[in-house]
Amino acid sequence: MLRISRTKVEQVILYGHELGRAEGELRGLIEGLDTEEAIDLIAVLWIGRESFGPDELDEARATAEAEATTPTADYLIGTPHFPDHLEAGLEALGVETVDE
Repeated sequence: MLRISRTKVEQVILYGHELGRAEGELRGLIEGLDTEEAIDLIAVLWIGRESFGPDELDEARATAEAEATTPTADYLIGTPHFPDHLEAGLEALGVETVDE
């Protein structure tokens, strides 16, 4: 079970696809996450880019926590295709997303 809501991940994805216009909103949203939510956001990203499998969520969380040296917003924005990886991560974890 994720410790970040599907809605928050979907907001990050939305802002990520509109990064040119929504970077401030994205940074504000991410900076408002608690530590566990930020760790899960990175874990979902890594599962989506297949660095970890969906059955390795706990390992992805532990790695995200241990390797957290960059602010989460900076890390995400610096990761190519991060919105796509987050979408793929949610799908791999079996989290239903809302099509808009």
